[in-house]
Amino acid sequence: MTVGTPVANGEAARGMSLPSAVAAAGGIQKWNDQTIHLRKLDSMLKAMVQATSVDEALEEVEAIISLGHSLWAYAYMRHLYAKSPELYYGALIKKPATLLPIVYTPTVGEACQKFGRMPMQRRGCYISIKDKGNIRAVLEDYAAAEMSRSSDGHYVVDCIVFSDGGRILGLGDLGAWGMGIPIGKLDLYTVCAGVNPYRTIPVIIDAGIAGSEGNTNHVEVRDSGMYTGLREERKKHKSTANTMVNTCYYGEESIIKEFMEAATALFGREVLLQFEDFNSNDAFPLLAEYREKFLTYNDDIQGTAAITVAALMGAAKLKAPDHTDFSEALRHEKFLFHGAGSANLGTLELLAHEAGVPKSQLMVTNSRGIIWMSEDGSEGSFRNNEQKEFARVGRPDYDTKDLVAVIEHEKPTCLIGAVGVAPGCFDQRVVQAMVRANNGQRPIIFALSNPMSAAEITAQDCYTWSNGAAIFGSGTRFDPLRYNGKFYNPAQVNNVYIFPGVSFGAISCKARHVPDSFFMVAAEAVAHSLDDECMDEDRILPHPDKLREVGLNVATAVVMEAQRLKLATQPLGESEAAVKAHLDKTMWSPSVTEL
Repeated sequence: MTVGTPVANGEAARGMSLPSAVAAAGGIQKWNDQTIHLRKLDSMLKAMVQATSVDEALEEVEAIISLGHSLWAYAYMRHLYAKSPELYYGALIKKPATLLPIVYTPTVGEACQKFGRMPMQRRGCYISIKDKGNIRAVLEDYAAAEMSRSSDGHYVVDCIVFSDGGRILGLGDLGAWGMGIPIGKLDLYTVCAGVNPYRTIPVIIDAGIAGSEGNTNHVEVRDSGMYTGLREERKKHKSTANTMVNTCYYGEESIIKEFMEAATALFGREVLLQFEDFNSNDAFPLLAEYREKFLTYNDDIQGTAAITVAALMGAAKLKAPDHTDFSEALRHEKFLFHGAGSANLGTLELLAHEAGVPKSQLMVTNSRGIIWMSEDGSEGSFRNNEQKEFARVGRPDYDTKDLVAVIEHEKPTCLIGAVGVAPGCFDQRVVQAMVRANNGQRPIIFALSNPMSAAEITAQDCYTWSNGAAIFGSGTRFDPLRYNGKFYNPAQVNNVYIFPGVSFGAISCKARHVPDSFFMVAAEAVAHSLDDECMDEDRILPHPDKLREVGLNVATAVVMEAQRLKLATQPLGESEAAVKAHLDKTMWSPSVTEL
């Protein structure tokens, strides 16, 4: 196992790469000293982290978790990282099923809503619209203080996860407080696929922030005295697709273009740049603009699509355990996607373009019901070009806002919900309609909206109302349960099975870019990782304790695909076994378990 190089200049001053308000306050320590609440929290949390070994760290954080206070556990883990990244990752790798829900979803959502109310830490680079024309210098400011250099003097950076905080999970615009997402994402890169954490940078692009009306729970962020970023409204305009987009992301003066060019100039063309939690109106056009110019992808679109397809493959395996050609199995299903956001649209694209599912078997709804268009495409119920691609030709002759009526008319075998704003919309009538429509076969029902309060249906209700017939998956975690004497352990349909391995594979073979086929082979690798225990428990995805094994399988599949497409500039082996052995050897693990 390779050992990561510790942070080079962890105590060095940073002037340019801090959040705007923190820099104006005079730096991190002065920011943390400005109020009694931050001062006390900082000293209390530092005192809580007494651990000098991985086992002691686990004892401390599990004691906090036992009280039911996940946010305190999150804050503890941030301070553990500040004390020792080695102990931090050692604890995460030893107990991923316990700690990943603390450092990432679901806890990270609340953490982002309160990010500036917790003591500021060094980790994370902030680039604002005020830095236009000077972004390379901002990145270099961060790298000089936080990153190591190779023997030839170049900064060693493998990947950057960057967000503008515009659509944090299902919580809306949290601006600079969204830094918890890139940080958490990169932690998962390391825990689930062995990406070296000392070679990663979490970045926030601070393009302004909406007021409290711009986030789901109307949390006071921008107008809070503790907001760390620019207190400016985002400047937007209407795009050619008739959607509102961030003006500074487009054209020759694009801040995104400057950032990506600066990152590759400073860290090399092979640095991976992952888009994260951009608003859908920006996410699709930005991905289309840059996906073949840089080593980049958007996990909200492509990663979410891949894990949903992997889960559908797992469901197909539950229906027919002897099936090995999962794409062929999907071509026999009929899909109804409820909700037309980036998650469902990305899945539709992957099913149509990579799995070969005919568009006649793909349906999607928005707030107007089933999306349709006229034969010439001049009118219809679509809201953007991405929705239009999957619009039914011809106006339906029944009320398609009524989900039960849609199921009765169209008879889908798979119902995938990612609405986000309609909790409980898969009610008993909907579930029983799915059972009837499938005529003795098991219907597939996914409730992918997060958090649990937004879920379209609970696991208990889905199994109960379908009398155990439905194959269930969810975006949030539900506890195992028994129904009619059978034990069910429903899987959380979470991108964590996909993006760490995709990124590790792409980084390792120095891929030129990331085509959609990488996500298709990743989905297949996840489905092939299912074992007999998963089948017995009605799980459509592997157990979280096997995430690192799954990450290696995904990375292997990605490298093999990159080599097949001649996109790998650094081939790792001619056979799958050789590639897997090479990757296994280079997966990063902590070098110490005790200080």
